[in-house]
Amino acid sequence: MKVSKALTIAGSDSGGGAGIQADLKTFQELGAYGMSAITAVTSQNTLGVHGVHPLPIEHIIGQMDAIGDDLGVDALKTGMLFSGEVINTVSERIAHYGWTNLVVDPVMVAKGGAKLLQDEAIQALKESLIPLTTVITPNLPEAEIITDREINSLDDIKEAAKTLTEMGAQTVVIKGGHAEDEEVLDLFYDGIQFVEMRSPRVDTKHTHGTGCTFSAAITAELAKGKKVKEAVLEAKEYIRASIEFPLGIGNGHGPTNHWAYNQRE
Repeated sequence: MKVSKALTIAGSDSGGGAGIQADLKTFQELGAYGMSAITAVTSQNTLGVHGVHPLPIEHIIGQMDAIGDDLGVDALKTGMLFSGEVINTVSERIAHYGWTNLVVDPVMVAKGGAKLLQDEAIQALKESLIPLTTVITPNLPEAEIITDREINSLDDIKEAAKTLTEMGAQTVVIKGGHAEDEEVLDLFYDGIQFVEMRSPRVDTKHTHGTGCTFSAAITAELAKGKKVKEAVLEAKEYIRASIEFPLGIGNGHGPTNHWAYNQRE
């Protein structure tokens, strides 16, 4: 029996809705063996991020080396990396082990507005991490920051996607959840083909961790051997189910339902 192994390199969310907790739940639900390298510990719940405590670089390296020297990786994702030093270090270790099937969720700002990526880290993201990337999954504000361009139309989204591939990403998925339209448009671009993935917007405040969960679902599917486009489409179904059937817990932006996909009738 082949065991598909997926690694998340990200921050810990004490509330369990985002970060490595969301990633590991998603890996498990989609049949991939989950591993983690924690970059920071956050004090967090559905009401917001109340503290960010970055781990020392040597501990991040130690976690990645422990996995690389023993278990191996079929696919991996990055989430909250926080600083340029962390991004450069993580990129170097990924290159060292020759890990492929890298999904980058460029986490910059939490739902409640807390900054999760320092300004100086943007350049490191562009220069070190994006060139290693199989799939990058920015939302609209993140795509604007990385590409340094305003996005106001579908043509703008397409141009931003082209820019991201020019930076080195093999495939781009720009998520449209932050737009105000009744229909959510996620744009897939692999350097050749644009695919517009449209779905009705779900009226809910329980969307904490959607970006982490979506990128983790792509990672799990890649680890299992799916092609990129198939992995993205499957992840789209997974995240849609997790939003449509919320758990309804917490007093703020509640988490998505990581069980929903496998509990559908």
